[in-house]
Order: sequence, then structure tokens, then C-alpha cells
Amino acid sequence: MTTHSLLSLPSELRRAPALCAMLVASTFGLTACTEQSAPASNDQAAATAAEIGETEAQLIERARGIHDRVITIDTHADINTGNFTETVNYTMNLDTQVNLVKMAAGRLDVAWFIVYTGQSTLDEEGYAAAYANAIDKFDAIHRLAEVIAPDEIGIAYTSDDVRRLASEGKQVAMIGIENAYPVGLELSNIKDFHDRGGRYMSLAHNGHSQFADSNTGENDNDYLHGGLSDLGRQAVAEMNKWGIVIDVSHPSKDAIMQMLELTQAPLIASHSSARALTNHTRNLDDEMLLAIRDNGGVVQTVAFGSYINEERRVHLAEKREGEAPDATVADLVDHIDYMVDLIGIDHVGISSDFDGGGGISGWNDASETFNVTLELVRRGYTEDEIDKLWGGNLLRVLDEVQAVAAELQG
Repeated sequence: MTTHSLLSLPSELRRAPALCAMLVASTFGLTACTEQSAPASNDQAAATAAEIGETEAQLIERARGIHDRVITIDTHADINTGNFTETVNYTMNLDTQVNLVKMAAGRLDVAWFIVYTGQSTLDEEGYAAAYANAIDKFDAIHRLAEVIAPDEIGIAYTSDDVRRLASEGKQVAMIGIENAYPVGLELSNIKDFHDRGGRYMSLAHNGHSQFADSNTGENDNDYLHGGLSDLGRQAVAEMNKWGIVIDVSHPSKDAIMQMLELTQAPLIASHSSARALTNHTRNLDDEMLLAIRDNGGVVQTVAFGSYINEERRVHLAEKREGEAPDATVADLVDHIDYMVDLIGIDHVGISSDFDGGGGISGWNDASETFNVTLELVRRGYTEDEIDKLWGGNLLRVLDEVQAVAAELQG
């Protein structure tokens, strides 16, 4: 803790919204506090800051110093390969939520660019098309970093790469694979995707894959495998062997719990939030959160409006008339608070899902990244804690996954 930290601010005050949610849920069976609960934490933090003589300007200055010193990592940014050409690319301030211009403006150091493939038919034709889509996206990311803008951005494959590139003043790309569907039935493609730079992969997306059931089956209790298929169980072992982090953000609960039983390494949820606060099937309930903690993994809280604001979720789900309530940075940090209280500071991180549906009031593109750090500082998080949330925890998992892979290969 630095000498400027809010030393006198108890955790129960700085994380009031999360505690309120737990108390309400346990007492009345509800899933979230009222909107009135969120500002209380900010008011208490501001009052404490005033007590120690810190003005608003000084608090913002302190937050900017923290933001500049820590390595900020967003684990989920979708891409369109049309934006990775010689004439249209991320060196320009395109109408995208993430590009190198916006990353620099918001001091977002690391973006995990996503090799995403939508779910289609489980047959040879479907697998071939999915594989071609994945390779196109792998190639686009490499083209940006190795041909278009090698002086501005580099691809990181390890935590050491991240720190080295950041120290050189470069922005950093990492590669996540959203949906293992492109692997087809050839498990050797898992190593291929690793060799192309993939460092995490989910076994399903929206729709059941050949490997795992999706969370989308929950509402109708409509599943294909009862969790993981036999091929999915083999895929877990292959991912452990080659050092690809298992991502559990989209599979069904049964699939997630089975992956936790099988994996020899920590795993992550690359872009999910807390179901106790927002009752969406993409979010993780307390049983899953605690199991991920026990596994040593990390949950990357996501800035996706209907995943972090219950009123917005209900409004959209019920197709109500009028504008849906905005989700805000305060809502995002409410989920961080909740999970930090439940599973500990070492198991929580941050993601945006930019250019894939993410974006909230206050953090609607990479240029606004500082606002998340500012809210964390307002709530009393220390620089060491913010460093863990913004990427330290994620890099620790990557290190441990790669260490397990080295043992298995040896």
C-alpha cells in the first residue's frame, strides 16, 4: 500500500454495494441491491479522502499515477479482419472500440484480440469453414503486429513478453480463441492454434459444440452432452499439455464444473461477471466462482451492459418499451467488489468485450480505460490490488498454465 492509499477505509465500506447484494440475496432471495446502494460506497470513499486531506484533483492525480504504472490488460476484444489490411487498420482511429489510437489515449497496454467463430453445424463442412475463419483471424493479428505496425505493437506469448513490450513503449496484442469449434475433430489443431499464438480457448460459444454444451441451453434445459463430450475431455488434456488456458465464459455450468475437475492447471473466465448480482446465464454463480478460486483461476469481470446491470438485463429480456437503463463503470466495479469479497483479490480481473457487444457508460471504448482505474481508486483499492485486477492475476495464471505444460511435455 502506498503512502497515499486510503488506509483508514475499511473494506466493508469501500465495497458496500457487494455486501448489500449478498445481504439482500441471502435474506430475501433477491439477486441485487437497488440502484441507490452504489453511490454510497463512492460517498464514503470521498468522505474518507477528505478526512485525510485529499482533494478531488489529488485523488484523480493519484489514480492517473497508478494507471500509468500498472500494466492494463483487457482479455477480450473482438476483431473484424477487414480492419487489418494495409489500407484500413488499427493504426488509424477507426470507428471501432479498440484500435491503437484509442488504446494509447486510454493507456490500455494489452488487448487480447479474439479469434471468434460462431457455432454452426457439427459436420465436415462446418468444421472446414470454421477452421478457415479462425486462420483468417490469426493471420490478421500477425499481419498487424509483424507487417503493418511492428514498431507500435507486438504479440506476447508469455508474461515476460508482455512486460518486455510494455517496457519498450509498445502496445501489446495477445490472442484468445472464442469457441474451439474450428478445431473440428482433429485434436492436433489445438497445438497448431497454440503455435499460431493462441493462449486461451473456450470449448463452446452460443450453441453446443463438438466439445461442450453451451450456457445457451439453460433456459430450455436443452443440452447435447450433459457437460463435456468425450472429445471435450480429451481437449482439456491437450490444452493443459500445450499451454493454452482453458476459458469457461461460454460453456454450460455442468461443462464448467467438469473442466474444473479435469484440468491440471488454473483456468479463467475471460469475460464473465457475477450471477448473484445480474441473473444472466453468461454469468457465474457462487458455486462456480468458489470452484474457480479453489482451482487458482481468475474471473475477468466484463463491461457488457446486460451482464452487469440487472435492470438493463430484465428490460432487454422482456423487450420492454423505451430505453433500457444504462450500465456504468460503477456497475462493473460492483461486480468486481462482489467477487473480490467472495473469492479474493487474487482471482478477479477485468475485460471489456469491446467490438463484440461490450461497452458501458464511462468505458465505452479503449480511450476511456482510465475511468475504471479511477473508480477502483475511489473505492479504496490500493495500487497493488489494482495491479492484480488489471492484469497481474491473469499473467500469474498464464505462467502457471505454461509451467504445467512444460512438465507434461517433459
